[in-house]
Amino acid sequence: MPPAIPTATYRLQLTKDFDFDAAALIAPYLKALGVSHVYASPFMKARAGSTHGYDIVDHTKLNPELGGDAGFERMSAALKQNDLGLILDFVPNHVGVHYADNPWWLDVLEWGEASPYAVSFDIDWETLPYRTRGGVLLPIIGSSYGQALENGEIELKYDPQEGSFSAWYYEHRLPIAPERYSEMLRIIIKEANADDSAPGRAILTLAGKHKGLRHPNRSEAPAFKQQLGSIRGAADVIARGLDAYRAGPDRPAETQMLHMLLERQHYKLGQWRLASSEINYRRFFDVNTLAGLRVEDNGTFEAIHTQVKRLIAEDKLQGLRLDHIDGLRDPSQYFQRLRRLIREAHGKAKPFYVVVEKILGENEKLVPFAGVHGTTGYEWLNAITQVLVDEDGLDPLGETWRQVSNTSPKFEPLLIEAKRRVLDTLLLSEFTVLARLLARIANGHYSTRDFSADTLRQALELYVLHFPVYRTYLTATGSSALDRRLISDTIEKARADWFGTDEGLFDFLRDALTLDLLKPGSPAHSKPRVRRFALKVQQFTGPTMAKSLEDTAFYRYHKLLALNEVGGEPAAAAMPVARFHELMVQRASEFPHGMTSTATHDTKRGEDARTRLLALAELPGEWATAVSRWKLLNAPHVITDGNMRSPSASFEYMLYQALVGAWPLDTRDETFLPRMQAYALKAAREGKEETSWLNPHVAYEQGLQDFLARILDHIVSKEFIEQIDAFARRMALIGALNSLSQITLKATIPGMPDFYQGTEFSDCSLVDPDNRRPVDFAERIAVLEKIKTPDWKALSDAWTNSHIKFAWTHELLKLRSEFADLFTHGNYEPLDVTGPHAAHVLAFARRHQSNAAIVIVGRKLAGFTDGGRKWFDGSTLHATVRAPDYASGDIIVAEHLQHLPVVVIKTQASLKRVRSTRLQ
Repeated sequence: MPPAIPTATYRLQLTKDFDFDAAALIAPYLKALGVSHVYASPFMKARAGSTHGYDIVDHTKLNPELGGDAGFERMSAALKQNDLGLILDFVPNHVGVHYADNPWWLDVLEWGEASPYAVSFDIDWETLPYRTRGGVLLPIIGSSYGQALENGEIELKYDPQEGSFSAWYYEHRLPIAPERYSEMLRIIIKEANADDSAPGRAILTLAGKHKGLRHPNRSEAPAFKQQLGSIRGAADVIARGLDAYRAGPDRPAETQMLHMLLERQHYKLGQWRLASSEINYRRFFDVNTLAGLRVEDNGTFEAIHTQVKRLIAEDKLQGLRLDHIDGLRDPSQYFQRLRRLIREAHGKAKPFYVVVEKILGENEKLVPFAGVHGTTGYEWLNAITQVLVDEDGLDPLGETWRQVSNTSPKFEPLLIEAKRRVLDTLLLSEFTVLARLLARIANGHYSTRDFSADTLRQALELYVLHFPVYRTYLTATGSSALDRRLISDTIEKARADWFGTDEGLFDFLRDALTLDLLKPGSPAHSKPRVRRFALKVQQFTGPTMAKSLEDTAFYRYHKLLALNEVGGEPAAAAMPVARFHELMVQRASEFPHGMTSTATHDTKRGEDARTRLLALAELPGEWATAVSRWKLLNAPHVITDGNMRSPSASFEYMLYQALVGAWPLDTRDETFLPRMQAYALKAAREGKEETSWLNPHVAYEQGLQDFLARILDHIVSKEFIEQIDAFARRMALIGALNSLSQITLKATIPGMPDFYQGTEFSDCSLVDPDNRRPVDFAERIAVLEKIKTPDWKALSDAWTNSHIKFAWTHELLKLRSEFADLFTHGNYEPLDVTGPHAAHVLAFARRHQSNAAIVIVGRKLAGFTDGGRKWFDGSTLHATVRAPDYASGDIIVAEHLQHLPVVVIKTQASLKRVRSTRLQ
């Protein structure tokens, strides 16, 4: 039986090409590797062809493309046979919409607010501009709505099996409200000239039974559809009669008829670009095809958790990873309900493992939620990166970046500018909803009605621009002291940036955000509106930060790409070893079982690409010189057209870092150029400077493709390729050493390590979808057999094949399995390091009762490799780890770091140390 708290997890990306049965086949390998649990990507029913599983269309079913119920049972049996647990990446926040596959969404389109599923979606029904009736905007049209209509791209169809009508825009199904059926059928029979035919008379009789705009209503509609579908010959008559609605060129009357019908539906069709300014349903970030769920509604919560509850009750699911908890209206309420559900299904006999996807800002702590063991570990990924980076190299790299980009190395102004761009474009519609709601609140009482909608909007914008983290965690009952302080501090920053008259404007905004506006004695503002505003702002600041920081600023600021990682900051300083120790002691006390990740499906680059780039901070002068040479060599390949330069100077600098990080040591890799071209296109559009997703600059984008094709052409750019290959190989050697230090920290610090699929080998992937490519498990299975008894000298001699990383990963996982209590429950104790090279060593002990392990990790090792020209020689590293409270005593580092820059020494705590701990 796997442990309740995993010793280590292995993340699998399930797709139709790697399904439940494929996962079952590698269960013996994962067991042999040393993990205790499989951590699976979402496997509820997702959109057909989904490569990630987050676009769920039915939470109540297992994904048929992955093998459905039968396939899952086979996988579950294989996991149990190999004593492996299963953790599910669960998506409570959103579902895939549009198209024709989400039954809840289709019902809402058909019945509007009368649909029982309408409460499950966060739709502002009354906010459609220039329309008197309510509805939901569907921004699905590729051209303009009028153009699509006149071209006949929107077609009304009848389904005789269902007895229902739907408009179709290519693969998008748009159900017609049944209350319009009677009127439509009369027009259809007239158009078909079928009044006197038997099916025509039967159809008219049926239509005559349901007169008025509210008939057939929801209770009448099923019988109406069934009767319509059962009329013999009705399908043929209706098919002819639908010509009355067949829009197209030179059919103005029919086009107008279809338009008028569509205008009377519970939705409004629009061009896709309208989403940024007029969309009125909450999305997942800015993705139109993912609609936010109101999981705070109890019925919605219960419905989407039916499968989860069943799998827990049947002991087929041993843990959950909750996706994007910042999208929840009230996370505290959600986790209380989830804990109750787990107890009902699982009982109280043992803990049930739960972690949350949560990005924490600098010095921000995770709010303790009921039953949650910690985060998925982005903050620890960045802590590891920052403690391994050479602090002496960051300032020179910053100066190089300043000269290349001709901008200040300060990051905050760039982030605020990115936020402003996102508010003006991608999230404009959501921001407009909030600004209108705030204006309604102000107008609802005489004491605040003089605050104009425009000034309120500007004040709210300043608040969002200066808000420093992803969100607050207010509940319907009020705000915590921490949230009040955060809101007040942000309000003061916004106020300082305001040049108009204040006269209580920012005080009013603060009171609305903290819910103080509802305190006894305050002016009587609308309680539902104030609560809705404050809680919706929380759901808005997270996407704003994510789109501004991760998906904009990260692609504009390129001092050192290793720092441009989810949960990190591109301008971050190196972390002193003492601060790292302080954080680990704190983590062991507060969230000892949270996940530690160094690569995920969402990271901006592979974990080994990141460790290679860390080497640039150890050789910043050589890097600056190399880039200067490369810019001269590649100047003829830069594409210019008037004022356009492709790539821009700063983007070219970014590309050189990306190339070094991902450079294939096998130069015959034919996939490298298209992978880099795809990365460059995504990076340029995300940066939103020369081009963007909303408004692509075709010439600039083509210039990027051509530039990369030229500089990576072995004939055209022979000298450049020789130079970057030599430099990248040196960085790869130092990066391989950094990688061993990285995985050692991941596996031994407090927390539970997760290993992303395939990262047993060197992981130099780029941002998704590059990091979700298929994994060759057959090769890994074969290599595992060879390295079970590792020859570290031979492995280090052949370091380029990354088997040394694989072997050390396996050793660490064996160690965690052997001493599970030590690493799961043990203390973290910093150890002092002395000697000339003390700055190059990080050391600590993990202790549980008398058992202990001393971990020694090398850092900043370029000087011990002749600048990346030869493998690390630990005999020249002069440092001593002081460990007086352990049986090992003081440790001469050079005696243990021979072929590897890391070591874990099993030992015992001194009897005196154990006794003093017990007394405490």
